[in-house]
Amino acid sequence: MEIRVLRNFLEIAREENMTRAAERLHVSQPSLSKQMKELEAELGKKLFVRSSYSIRLTDEGILLRKRAEDLLSMADKITNEFRTMDDITGGDVFIGCAESHLIKYLAQAVKRLNRRYPGIHYHITSGDTEQVTERLNRGLFDMAFIVEPPDLSKYMYLEVPEADTWGALMRKDCPLAEKEYVSIDDLLPYPVFCSEQSAKVDLPRWCGEKVDQLNILATFNLSNNGAVFVREGLGICLTFDRLIETTKDSDLCFRPITPKLHTKMYVIWKKYQVFTPVSHLLLDELKIVLSDVSDPEPGHNQ
Repeated sequence: MEIRVLRNFLEIAREENMTRAAERLHVSQPSLSKQMKELEAELGKKLFVRSSYSIRLTDEGILLRKRAEDLLSMADKITNEFRTMDDITGGDVFIGCAESHLIKYLAQAVKRLNRRYPGIHYHITSGDTEQVTERLNRGLFDMAFIVEPPDLSKYMYLEVPEADTWGALMRKDCPLAEKEYVSIDDLLPYPVFCSEQSAKVDLPRWCGEKVDQLNILATFNLSNNGAVFVREGLGICLTFDRLIETTKDSDLCFRPITPKLHTKMYVIWKKYQVFTPVSHLLLDELKIVLSDVSDPEPGHNQ
């Protein structure tokens, strides 16, 4: 299975038309059609349902599309790594990030680095810990920012010297907005939104078995989407402080939960990972930025 053929397959999937895809790829339509028939024969599965005017993917074709996108992302990343191996004036760094205001330390490192190397480009993908570590493990990220303790058997890490504070994001006209802090009992009458990760890991750490009594109406991996539900009066979002604007002009407010709940953030990368020059520059800059805030503890991973 050739990379070139997979690229052509993805172009057909995007265009949903063999003729248009052939025009974009600058190849003949019969040649492209022959390639796809050979790909189907190689895999032993039908990838397309063809009609007079369009093409749609079969279930097998949808699966190949997902796998091909991952494979080509990796192929492009490898090509870029070798192209920039001896060139630190530019290149690409791929980073997975949990949602947190502590990403400010990444922004500070990028700002410092950009003064010296404006040709470096940063590709940042948001997601929960499971999502970003899965892509890190497959080599699609150079490093990741996560909000739970790292697996020390797999990763090296830096600890961010602050913690996120958990609380309830609500409309200002919600009765709980009158409170200084919000307890689990306060939340029980209300529909609640949170991330899947927090429902499994953080909230049980906060309220134990009472987490099962919460009416979790929806889960989001981005708090901004949860905030939209809150604005529409659908319920309360459990999230980190300082992710959503809650100034006096906002219709939302944030109240810390009690007992207090905090979550640490970590920068992780795979053990024995070989960095490109530009990703190594970013990691070194992060170490400087984080050490300026707090000296590393003895024995800390460096």
